[in-house]
Amino acid sequence: MVEDRAAALAAIADEVRACRLCRLYEGTTNAVPGAGSPDAQIMFIGEGPVFHEDRLGLPFVGRSGDYLNYLLNLIGLKREQVFIANVVKHRPPDNRDPLPDEILACKPYLDRQIAVINPLVIATLGRFSMARYFPNGKITQIHGQPKFEDGRAYYPLFHPAAVLRNPDLRRGMEEDFKRLLEVLEQVKQQRAAQTKPDAAPAEPKPPEKPTQLRLF
Repeated sequence: MVEDRAAALAAIADEVRACRLCRLYEGTTNAVPGAGSPDAQIMFIGEGPVFHEDRLGLPFVGRSGDYLNYLLNLIGLKREQVFIANVVKHRPPDNRDPLPDEILACKPYLDRQIAVINPLVIATLGRFSMARYFPNGKITQIHGQPKFEDGRAYYPLFHPAAVLRNPDLRRGMEEDFKRLLEVLEQVKQQRAAQTKPDAAPAEPKPPEKPTQLRLF
């Protein structure tokens, strides 16, 4: 039930706010567990909170959040219909890249969120979340190319902040985003095909009436 999933996500968020598994909590204002619908079919995973996210305790606010909202609007979705999280739940100092041990410390929280929501599509935003599912991939080469696995699609996208820094990426980002609903529909079709019962066996034909052999 949606209520059960919401309660489970709230419990994970409480654990994140109290987390001291790595040094990232030091000097931060708020943890940023993630936000959105517990019934989301699409889950976005970014890298880590920055200044505005740390102040508000919410993912993707500020300019990157505005651009993500714009992208969602392109395909007729609102933030409330998806779930947004990051690979680390506290802001790295000076907005530096998250370190491997910090990502590893946060991994169980993110894994549990994914298990609770069970999204049909996980869209990665940037190279750190992409590395969870495409460990040898380069975002400039594989963006917009979904991987279908275990009844789900993993869809690598540029990070909104990277697009804002480099407007040359904007066209590719928006074209990739517009294909997101097509990827979602492909997953739905694949799941439906997997759960469709096998065709019923054909009914046996009634035995033919024996014909009497003629003696002459």
